[in-house]
Amino acid sequence: MIRFEDVSVRYEGTARPTVEHVDLAVPEGELVLVVGPSGVGKSTLLGTVTGLVPHFTGGTLRGRVTVAGRDTRTHKPRELADVVGTVGQDPLAHFVTDTVEDELAYGMESLGLAPDVMRRRVEETLDLLGLADLRDRPLTTLSGGQQQRVAIGSVLTPHPRVLVLDEPTSALDPAAAEEVLAVLQRLVHDLGTTVLMAEHRLERVVQYADQVLLLPSPGAAPVLGDPAGLMAVSPVYPPVVALGRLAGLTPLPLTVRDARRKAAGLRERLDGVTPPERGAAPAAPEQRDAAPAGRWWRLGRKGPGESVDQGAAATGARVQGLAVRRGRVEALRRVDLTVAPGETIALMGRNGAGKSTLLSTLVGLLPPTSGTVRVGGAAPHRTTARELIRRVGLVPQEPRDLLYADTVAAECAAADHDAEAPAGSCRALVAELLPGIADDTHPRDLSEGQRLALALAIVLTARPPLLLLDEPTRGLDYAAKARLVTILRGLAAEGHAIVLATHDVELAAELAHRVVILADGEVVADGPTAEVVVSSPAFAPQVTKVLAPQRWLTVAQVRDALEDFDG
Repeated sequence: MIRFEDVSVRYEGTARPTVEHVDLAVPEGELVLVVGPSGVGKSTLLGTVTGLVPHFTGGTLRGRVTVAGRDTRTHKPRELADVVGTVGQDPLAHFVTDTVEDELAYGMESLGLAPDVMRRRVEETLDLLGLADLRDRPLTTLSGGQQQRVAIGSVLTPHPRVLVLDEPTSALDPAAAEEVLAVLQRLVHDLGTTVLMAEHRLERVVQYADQVLLLPSPGAAPVLGDPAGLMAVSPVYPPVVALGRLAGLTPLPLTVRDARRKAAGLRERLDGVTPPERGAAPAAPEQRDAAPAGRWWRLGRKGPGESVDQGAAATGARVQGLAVRRGRVEALRRVDLTVAPGETIALMGRNGAGKSTLLSTLVGLLPPTSGTVRVGGAAPHRTTARELIRRVGLVPQEPRDLLYADTVAAECAAADHDAEAPAGSCRALVAELLPGIADDTHPRDLSEGQRLALALAIVLTARPPLLLLDEPTRGLDYAAKARLVTILRGLAAEGHAIVLATHDVELAAELAHRVVILADGEVVADGPTAEVVVSSPAFAPQVTKVLAPQRWLTVAQVRDALEDFDG
């Protein structure tokens, strides 16, 4: 169905091809998972299948890519639309209409399908993806995860023979991700659809793959093969595989069920051992210097000429009886939340539960309808930008909201200036989060994960006392996520309060002191991470599921315990 013949892609100004020597075939009716570290060329490889590379992204394509016999060098994306459906990492860039139902119908209208066929397929897709209640909603009012489901639905309705998906579950809650993956599996098994998918959250998807296409490093030739065999040598792998490697399980398990069957001996070794509890949030110093949180003028909060005095005290937050309306939607109601200095809290819950709304309220972008919000004793929506940025910084769900310069070096220099930080501070953070990004790279040429790393570095340069992060691991591979965890742990140890809205249950297990679960705008659970996630099948990490009823959360905890035995 898809054939790569010695394919290489090189962009202008780069020292070496982004991908090279790709020579393989993807058969019809299989789900092929594209795996590799951030920035290794996964999105470029997918773009050669859809025709976006090189027709819209530029660059030089050598070799030949054919899809259902059509050469993507001579067929532009619109000439492939009847056989290839594609969803990129940014659903907003995908939309061409205003409402959910119109977006689902648009692709079929472009292909000239009959109205009765279009109506039936729209209804089927609304039901498949749980979008029926949103059919009349403006796309701009949906949460990021809801937008992602609509984007996926819009390419399903024309019934393409090939689906190309770039990080399709990155913005979805665990239940919604399972629903989408079940739909994709049904398309593969029942309709013979070929699916080519890149995804960093391998714990969600690797068990569904018929084959894995591994891009091990920049410039290395991709390898197509059996998922278990390639996971044994892949530089990126999910926690269940990490646990299998640690315990010496063969063949490596790819699912929780398979791992549980093989891990009886590991559970016996750990029986009677109490997993270490994550310590309480450290007490904050009485006084702490804090640099201004920079760049709020780009989100409507700060003018470009403003500066802020140093010396803000360590800042926590307190929310009482909070209600927020967004148009006709009551996004939050009766929310109580306290965040202490030095504490890390994971906000979790299904898409549209109110997580991003709560973060926007904490940073003053949305006023409360009722109730109170205090950050460092001040009401954010009534605090001047000059004062507010001494207290709080937000890394938004869309990193492009913080990026405006022409190069990575210029972005970092501006971040250092805004934060009144020593020259090179931001650039050092970028190198720590995601090594290998050149100074003269334009932010638009970065992958989604690389853009996120740059946005994180920009905000972290200011070391705000209260740090808010909205889906901070979208597009990050496991190594980049581990580096992020190290940085955030260091900030928390210094007294910074951290609140992150995330669907990444593995991140919450690694990092959070507390987990707060929102549902329909209300807090339904609030407690220590181990207590909340162990009791929740939807939010439990893979290690917890494999080793239950023991209360282990991470591979690192198990590794430390085994090393104690061996020592």
